[in-house]
Amino acid sequence: MAYLPDMEILMESTIMEQVLARREEYDYRRYVAEDIRVALSKDNRTLEDFGALLSPAAMPFLEEIALKAREETRKHFGNSIYMFTPLYLANYCENSCVYCGFNRCQKIRRAQLKAEEIEREMRSIADTGLEEILLLTGESRKMSDVHYIGEACTIARRFFKMVGLEVYPMNTQDYAYLRECGADYVTVFQETYDSNTYETLHPDGRKRVFPYRLNAQERALRGGMRGVGFGALLGLDDFKKDAFATGTHAWLLQRKYPQAEISFSCPRLRPVTNNGVIGGSLLHESELLQVILAYRLLMPFAGITVSTREHAHFRDNVTGIAATKISAGVSTGIGGHQECQEETGDDQFEIADTRSVSEVYSAMKERGLQPVMNDYVYV
Repeated sequence: MAYLPDMEILMESTIMEQVLARREEYDYRRYVAEDIRVALSKDNRTLEDFGALLSPAAMPFLEEIALKAREETRKHFGNSIYMFTPLYLANYCENSCVYCGFNRCQKIRRAQLKAEEIEREMRSIADTGLEEILLLTGESRKMSDVHYIGEACTIARRFFKMVGLEVYPMNTQDYAYLRECGADYVTVFQETYDSNTYETLHPDGRKRVFPYRLNAQERALRGGMRGVGFGALLGLDDFKKDAFATGTHAWLLQRKYPQAEISFSCPRLRPVTNNGVIGGSLLHESELLQVILAYRLLMPFAGITVSTREHAHFRDNVTGIAATKISAGVSTGIGGHQECQEETGDDQFEIADTRSVSEVYSAMKERGLQPVMNDYVYV
């Protein structure tokens, strides 16, 4: 898990050490009902309060926590819900993550969109009314190098007002280059913050280097990215400890880089091609809801995305309480956004909510929410 020669080391940063130390110290079994009441009574919550809200002792208070979370969400976001869709550019990967459909050992159709195909896909997506796109690739620096991703960002800027990235971790100068190409924010899933579990689940490839991945958001901010997203793949290890580490990571970086726009994603494991579900502590919807609510009460200004890994009813309900961003018209394969065109590469995982942009838009309106395609004005 040592750094490779071309990987940038943030020598002076102590964020990783702080996150891992707090995760190690976190014992969710020690909290009692009074700790939950104290956390709910505050306007500004600490990491100690956050830990209480993630604990089993908080489950009997879930309705009260949801009401408080809804209050915070409406205070800072009104009734707006932001809509976007992901576009998978390529599914080539150099890692062997045992839980992932893009695992280089998986026998799947591999594909990469060419520039003209990217433009056609983006034009089709833009025709739905969406103004934000999230660009994704498998983690292959050879097949999807920085310049390829930069070209995709440049094309995306012609069609969309907000461009996000979910690609392999990079050095600060690479993030700076992609920012110049038009990227606005970067999301990196740490998967799990338990280094032992992480090592077991990532037997080879660049992704095996745990500290390089954990410090990716800080390098992105140093490279000029406006925002960064955080997430653990809940279920790979003890989900309470991973959720606590995720929140801690975001909380610490927000204080170090107060200008940063922070967001959370809350994915659970989904079945993948040629692989069953792997989990250290699989969680139910009520537990996932608890995690989302705790994120909201820890960081009221943070964006929270609810994935299409979840069923429509859960996504619709949580957007009225704590989540502020929802994807629609999703395909996790390569290609397939153009009408009457099949995907050219296999999916990364199965999705549970297959609704179109118009269907999600209507569902949000029916719940009294205002779907928003973009809230940035460029001058």
